[in-house]
Amino acid sequence: MKFAQVHPIQDVCILVTDLEASIRFYTDKLGFELKHRAPGFADFTGAGLTLALWEREHIEKHADVRVKPGSASAVLIAVKLDTPAAIDASYDALRKEGVTFVNPPADYPWNSRCLYFYGPDGETWELYAWLEGGAPGKVEGTSA
Repeated sequence: MKFAQVHPIQDVCILVTDLEASIRFYTDKLGFELKHRAPGFADFTGAGLTLALWEREHIEKHADVRVKPGSASAVLIAVKLDTPAAIDASYDALRKEGVTFVNPPADYPWNSRCLYFYGPDGETWELYAWLEGGAPGKVEGTSA
């Protein structure tokens, strides 16, 4: 059996430049609850998997992992909501928290209503809900 079919992803870790600013964004604006806080690292509980933040300088110093500047812009964290109306409600609630959006919620050609915003290090967040008919392009023989 292939690795990804046996080992579920448990957390997503964003490599950040300013840990304190990122902690404030994820707790104050998105409502994550801080679970662990150590030098150069924090993680949070939310609905679903664990979200972790690791300062780029800290991981470089301690694990010799080099992060290219601006590389977080290639990361997209997606959250599936139950209905298109939930996208609109989330937009209103997050806007009141001061989250800045790429655009207001919209329906896209891949048959979903989506909403996009950026975290403090340029990581992209997508909130989406399938429109009537669900996800297009199902591959035969898959269960999802």
